[in-house]
Amino acid sequence: MCTLRSCSLLFLVVVTAACKRNVPSLVPEPTSSPPSRLEFQPSVDSALTETVKSTVRGGASGTRDAEMTTVTSFTPERDGWLLTQRVTRAGYSQDGTPVDTLVDDVLTRFTLRVRLAADGTYVQVVEPEAALVALKDVAPAGVDVTPLERFFSPETLEASTRNEWQVKYGGLYGRGLELGQRSYAVGTVSLGGREVTYLLERTVAGTLLTEYGEAWVFSLRCLDAPGDTAPPDVQDTLRLAGNPTLTPGVQCEGEQLLGRGRFLPVKREFTLRAPLDGDTWTWATRSALESPRAPEEEQ
Repeated sequence: MCTLRSCSLLFLVVVTAACKRNVPSLVPEPTSSPPSRLEFQPSVDSALTETVKSTVRGGASGTRDAEMTTVTSFTPERDGWLLTQRVTRAGYSQDGTPVDTLVDDVLTRFTLRVRLAADGTYVQVVEPEAALVALKDVAPAGVDVTPLERFFSPETLEASTRNEWQVKYGGLYGRGLELGQRSYAVGTVSLGGREVTYLLERTVAGTLLTEYGEAWVFSLRCLDAPGDTAPPDVQDTLRLAGNPTLTPGVQCEGEQLLGRGRFLPVKREFTLRAPLDGDTWTWATRSALESPRAPEEEQ
């Protein structure tokens, strides 16, 4: 799903050019009050297929788009869950022109495995070196893949995967929910050669009936750097993230729909704008659940 690498690795497809090798609008009306508690209950008898698209605009490099399809399944473990995700399709374009990249090959060759706690708390990537093995397999002789080696290194893959899970799901599961309740996460994204750090606020907006059943609706926005009088939840979020320096002037908005009865990432739309060196960079990402199918149907 867009659960993990689908955004962080998809974004790399958008911004990487050195290694070339030549939905309905989410503006729901709340239908009922959310239940009192959101539990992490992934299905063990189906795989989740998602489509994801990211667009980057800014600087003199035009518009870069990347798309992928991911298939994600969950296996129960003694103390939690093993998430397994593979990419079945990946593509990149520059100003509307398709471009083949080594990133596409890497994404479709290695399987991402992530260990989660029973309540959905992120633990770690399992065998993070698998990405570098895939890169070695697809890299043509004589091509400098140093930038990709850095990105697909075990340390970087671990950090980007943890960041993406926290931004999307951290602090949402295993807690009581009320209409208007807020939760927070610190996110990072590379734009214009710099790392943009932002503080995301997620607000419970209600529930909505979808083709996959009832879903929770969360509105998303970015906050300015808080002062000493910030709410305790904000201060705790920043402290747990290491008290990072937030990039000034970042704005973002979006919506996220999560299944009510079981873990289903129904939809997510998110747009971020950051003023960098006199220019405004925009990163927009959209994901949508295509089907929760039995594993044998995904072969």
